[in-house]
Amino acid sequence: MSTATPNTLLKTLLQNPSSIKTRSQAKQLHAQILKSTSSSSLINTILSIYSNLGLLQEAHLTFSTLVDPPTLSWKSIIRCYTSHGLFHQSIASFIGMRAFGKYPDHHIFPSVLKSCTCLMDLKLGESVHACVIRLGLDSDLYTGNALMNMYCKLQQCREEGPKSPNLNEHQVYDKTPARRLFKESLNNLSSSSDSGNGFLQRESSSLSSKQTADTETCNNFDHRVDGFVHRNANIEFSDCPCIIVDGIPLRWDSKEVFCMESVRKVFERMPVRDIVSWNTLIAGNAQNGIHREALMIVREMGLAGLKPDSFTLSTVLPIFAEYVDVSKGKEIHGYAIRNGLISDVFIGSSLIDMYAKCTRVEDSRRVFDLLPQHDAISWNSIIAGCVQNGLFDEGLRLFRQMVISKMKPKHVTFSSIMPACAHLTTLHLGKQLHGYIIRSRFDDNVFIASSLVDLYAKCGNIRIARWIFDKIELPDMVSWTAMIMGYALHGWANEALSLFRQMEMENVRPNYVAFVAVLTACSHFGLIDESWKLFHSMSRDYGIAPGLEHYAAVADLLGRAGRLEEAYELISTMHIQPTACVWSTLLGACRVHKNLELAEKVAEKIFKLEPDNMGSQVLMSNIYSAAGRWKDAASLRIAMKGRGMRKKPACSWIEVKNKVHAFTADDKTHPYYDKIHEALQVMSEQMVREGYVPNTDDVLHDVEEEQKRYILCSHSERLAIAFGIISTPYGTTIRVTKNLRVCVDCHTATKFISKIVGREIVVRDVSRFHHFKDGKCSCGDYW
Repeated sequence: MSTATPNTLLKTLLQNPSSIKTRSQAKQLHAQILKSTSSSSLINTILSIYSNLGLLQEAHLTFSTLVDPPTLSWKSIIRCYTSHGLFHQSIASFIGMRAFGKYPDHHIFPSVLKSCTCLMDLKLGESVHACVIRLGLDSDLYTGNALMNMYCKLQQCREEGPKSPNLNEHQVYDKTPARRLFKESLNNLSSSSDSGNGFLQRESSSLSSKQTADTETCNNFDHRVDGFVHRNANIEFSDCPCIIVDGIPLRWDSKEVFCMESVRKVFERMPVRDIVSWNTLIAGNAQNGIHREALMIVREMGLAGLKPDSFTLSTVLPIFAEYVDVSKGKEIHGYAIRNGLISDVFIGSSLIDMYAKCTRVEDSRRVFDLLPQHDAISWNSIIAGCVQNGLFDEGLRLFRQMVISKMKPKHVTFSSIMPACAHLTTLHLGKQLHGYIIRSRFDDNVFIASSLVDLYAKCGNIRIARWIFDKIELPDMVSWTAMIMGYALHGWANEALSLFRQMEMENVRPNYVAFVAVLTACSHFGLIDESWKLFHSMSRDYGIAPGLEHYAAVADLLGRAGRLEEAYELISTMHIQPTACVWSTLLGACRVHKNLELAEKVAEKIFKLEPDNMGSQVLMSNIYSAAGRWKDAASLRIAMKGRGMRKKPACSWIEVKNKVHAFTADDKTHPYYDKIHEALQVMSEQMVREGYVPNTDDVLHDVEEEQKRYILCSHSERLAIAFGIISTPYGTTIRVTKNLRVCVDCHTATKFISKIVGREIVVRDVSRFHHFKDGKCSCGDYW
């Protein structure tokens, strides 16, 4: 910076202080001022420059030299503290300003209110609001926007209080002398009847049983988003907590509506509103689940002469995603294209998410590909969309592309991609992701830790899952449930029950999903009495009404135990309509226990509910075959074929040397088939010497006994196990995944194989894990 006389420097500085762009320039200017003059106005200006440049240390040191800081200096230091996340210091500075007898102006309150918001302290924010009103600054646009934002984010604190230990910071702050001093200083300014909590008192309101929206049609883009909120929509109110807007059943929760009352009051009292004001009100309603109100406010904004911007559209798109209304989402998409907003990454990410939740992944991918730039949010959206729609390989491929493109994954990315590894049971890839997470220092994130617990449990390594769970400092409900369900899948019922009791002892209230997990554990181990206690405890102790999953778990338990009539009675007397899926659990039990009469009765109910339920029709055909009623079995299969229905082929997978190998029954296409067949032959001879006798009951074909034994030896899981044995070093655990239930004979054969080869063999079938070791299975032959 060129040398200048103090007067010239002063003149230039006062005319254009924003010309200072760097830390070096600001410090040189500060040095020049200190050498040439001691003008307090210039010191205040340099403080403002430091604050604008985000130079916290310099701003703090400069401020500390001021004996009687003016309002401008207080504004600079408060804003600087807030922008650096030092919210307590920001509030303390505000207290100090009032102690000096300085009156804050409209430039100061937005920073103070932001600090209250980030401290999650609603009461403190209300006190600041009272101060705003008393000083007559509630008409300021930016202060009003800050107040609305605060109430949107903190009203839940009023209704429910902090639930997480992480939110207790404001409770500690509430006990500090600074907090008490602040409240006392504000109380002196808040004595008017229209301030503080008085301003926030709720007005009584009542809704008529039915109201009809304005039916006038408006086609002007300046007054509405093109097509997505129809002016002729009928809005119906009734006793049920739902509203129908354009065919969408939107929730109406009076508690949520009233918690937004303060936001609406601030909004209505603002003499001037900008797009931020409207967007804040829309977002507050949308995020609190008051979807009807959010859509109506978009209409009001159009009538006020403001067009929705990218924030508006990205706020309302999740509403249509939640209600799977792709047609309304497409109208938003069209509006964004016509108004030049489609390149906005926030709109792009919202569209990707909306299409994915409407099961239109192709459209999600098209939106993603057309974005001019891909940020972390758009990558996360497309990866999560693929995984949520079962496109696990595609999700993993996109994750690799994201890493190659030098875009650093966020914690949300890992939470999205790990379910893909869990479903594909790719333990090696899961371990690679785990290593990446540790290197990125995300391993202490509770959401990622919960996903890792689920990943390792579903990939067959329940001990590592428990090790990760034990490292979580404050497990949340997802963590507890993931670990309990992991134990359930592995048949470790006692461990699942013990963990469930520990969760209760630590005052963590089990939710709907936690009861599904623990009841599933009971089902896989035959704990009937314990299951009934838990089932009744749900509603009695926790007020949770049993759902379809709970009934299915108990019915499955009774069916496995052979108490078929009791299971039938349970399903028949459910307080909710049973689905085909619930009845199917009983049909499977009928096949295991060879109860043809009850199976026909259950199958009739299933086919009434879902005439094209292929799984149940195949199962019923197998039941006929097992009973020797070949004609009935053939007739059912012919009928299935006539409707174009095809049985899902049995398939097993094994991961060897970072590559997944798939096998189907009697699969001769694998390049190592000859070696696999040879290994099976050798093991079969050893198994017979050990006492193995083939069980051909599950071979549901009308063929000779010798042919049945050959069919058993060529089942997909045996091919996968044999390939794993010949392709991995001695002592390596063999991990196989099968898409159907393991048959009785393969279960017996695998026990013999584990003893002969001295290996642990882990087989995951459609319902659970089997750990075979030393001739025994972890399920205790109960599955």
